[in-house]
Amino acid sequence: MNVRRSAAVLAAVAVIGAATPAAAAPSPSPSQAFPSALYGDKDPRYDGVWRQSLALLAQHTVGVKPAAKSVEWLVRQQCADGSFAPYRADPTAACDARTLVDTNQTAAAIQALTALGGHDAVTGKAVTWLKSVQNKDGGWGYMPGGASDTNSTSVVIGALAAAGEKPQQVEKGGKSPYDALLTLALGCDGDDAGAFAFQPDKKGRLAANADATAAGVLGALGQGMVVKPGETSEAAKGQACEDKKTPEQAAANGAVHLTKALAEDGHLTSPTPGSDPQPDYGNTADAVVALAAHGDTGQAAKSLRWLEKNAAPWAAQNGPAAYAQLIFAAHATGTNPRDFGGIDLVKRLNATGPAPQTAGQTRAAEEKKSDSDVFGVWWYVGVCLVAGVGIGFLFSGRRKKQQP
Repeated sequence: MNVRRSAAVLAAVAVIGAATPAAAAPSPSPSQAFPSALYGDKDPRYDGVWRQSLALLAQHTVGVKPAAKSVEWLVRQQCADGSFAPYRADPTAACDARTLVDTNQTAAAIQALTALGGHDAVTGKAVTWLKSVQNKDGGWGYMPGGASDTNSTSVVIGALAAAGEKPQQVEKGGKSPYDALLTLALGCDGDDAGAFAFQPDKKGRLAANADATAAGVLGALGQGMVVKPGETSEAAKGQACEDKKTPEQAAANGAVHLTKALAEDGHLTSPTPGSDPQPDYGNTADAVVALAAHGDTGQAAKSLRWLEKNAAPWAAQNGPAAYAQLIFAAHATGTNPRDFGGIDLVKRLNATGPAPQTAGQTRAAEEKKSDSDVFGVWWYVGVCLVAGVGIGFLFSGRRKKQQP
């Protein structure tokens, strides 16, 4: 008898003694009949595992239990060697040389499945595969064997950390992932001081890249996509770019660059050929997470407020991964994702795929169990009363027999 049922028994004995429904996700046309377990209604050939992983990780972050079939779909996308491809229409068919697996989808799946728990065999194989395709400079490219880039190296660092590995000890040729990141960090001279490049160009030169800088800050800090809300770091106050070559300093320099880039308008921009630069919502959300991770909570909060006012149409157009990015940004700044500029990011994310095992469903199950418990309690009390009456008659009969 558990505590709650015990309390119910005592209570029974004492008595005897005295937001609008979420919109349904758009249905794909018959020619685009994607798996029902998949989040999003756009072609998943290039980002299926990525967006599924972000969606499940975001749901877990806000306390929503994903649909079991959605988690199972992600698990079944894994190849026998541990890697993940963006999308395998027939997961029963073995992966071969034509299956385009990549480090980013694999690392994202590790972060999601590790957070959900219960998938150690899957994530263990995935980590082993990532280690097997690590480059000699310590980093990773998008495709196995490709030149290391900041974004891929950083998302793998996040996956390693999530899986309980120590990224600084994952080496190839004596080089760790942090060694690779340091080679991709710009110095402290010029307007782009402290930024990260995506990759060197053909002449080996580094060009600042806002997306890579946000990723590089997280990677250099050993953080994944989900960052716990924190207080302003003393180290982040009055920080200036310094050429000291350590992962911590590279992260600090990247944070300085991001703060400067965000200060004027509150957002990053995406140059569009032939037109004026446009706001870059996704990279701004990633920058908020990176700054929060470093302790630059002031600028992170300002840019989060800009996203609250402006990012909803972008997320609606881009689907589950975009909603997940905004949820990660809200979580990192201690903002309620269910009231994000007047919209419920969680509800909108949930509407892009199968209905999750929501708190409402859990409450219904608990209430059903509670009703069963209460019935059992009254049955138990009734038995006790009948037994009490019987015992009373028994004692009464004995007393009568004992009377002369």
